[in-house]
Amino acid sequence: MTSAIGGATLGCLALAAAILPGTLVTAGPAWAQAPASGSSPTIDAIRARGQLICGVNSGLAGFSAPDAQGRWTGFDVDFCRAIAAAIFGDASKVRYVPLTAQSRFTALQSGEVDILSRNTTWTLSRDTSLGLDFGAITFFDGQGFMVKKSAGVNSARELGGATICVQPGTTTEQNLTDWARASNIQFTPVVIERLEELVGAFIAGRCDAYTTDSSGLAATRSAQSNPNDYVILPELISKEPLAPAVRQGDARFADLVRWTHFAMLTAEEFGITSQNVTQMLNDPRPDVQRLLGKNGDLGKMLGVDNAWVVKIVQQVGNYGEVFQRNLAPLGLRREGNPNALWTKGGLQYAPPLR
Repeated sequence: MTSAIGGATLGCLALAAAILPGTLVTAGPAWAQAPASGSSPTIDAIRARGQLICGVNSGLAGFSAPDAQGRWTGFDVDFCRAIAAAIFGDASKVRYVPLTAQSRFTALQSGEVDILSRNTTWTLSRDTSLGLDFGAITFFDGQGFMVKKSAGVNSARELGGATICVQPGTTTEQNLTDWARASNIQFTPVVIERLEELVGAFIAGRCDAYTTDSSGLAATRSAQSNPNDYVILPELISKEPLAPAVRQGDARFADLVRWTHFAMLTAEEFGITSQNVTQMLNDPRPDVQRLLGKNGDLGKMLGVDNAWVVKIVQQVGNYGEVFQRNLAPLGLRREGNPNALWTKGGLQYAPPLR
């Protein structure tokens, strides 16, 4: 029987062997560790500028889209508003930069935006080769297909010989190719960069099917004058964990982005909403007292005010409120879905805020 300490040692040895193949590794204490910096050049720059610059989709219903007055709304937009509330105490201090799938990473790398909150899939290659760090998974998704109801297609397996609309520079494009090869299905891609033009091509009949994340399909379907004319096929062909991204090299800002999501989840778990957060300041539970800044210094640990969660929930809401406001109108539900809280059978789980 292996002890817990022995098992941990073996795990460390295995990790070292993976990093330095062929190198002899000996067990022994390794206490040296670089201290985490308490400052954040990104947060400092955001404060000096007076606003957070957030890269978003150019127009995806439910996630990020401008209204007739140019006001941005959506699930991804609200996440940026939450970060602004944490930094400034004011969720309105955000400037939104619409980005295409191909331009989004360059915009973040170059400093054009502070954060990418744009239905972006977290993958190993993106995490390791683009100079980016991903936050927590804000939405668990999967790639699907949509067809016109009149086509009489009931399964993705019936798409042999079809033309399929897909965006370049996305995991969607690679997933489609991999799935078709594995399923021995022949298809003709119709590749268009701009989302509006791609959807227009599908609606106009230039392609038989449109493929993207299932949430994107639901958004596109809901935006049509007759949504019932379109069918989202039942198969999902990939895992698409969607997460915000920031530049590598600023651990404090990455921490704030990550823990903003966890704070909104935890608020939902504790029953703290935009309507009752003021009253919940009197809740005697120690975890609630810490979360809302009555005790401890959780905010200061992240470089913001200790009342950061109160400001987020007051002005933006908890995770459930944000989901209900933006995504429920698209027909997306959390029941029986990975985006439900872990207490309700889902995958949305926050580490302890303590």
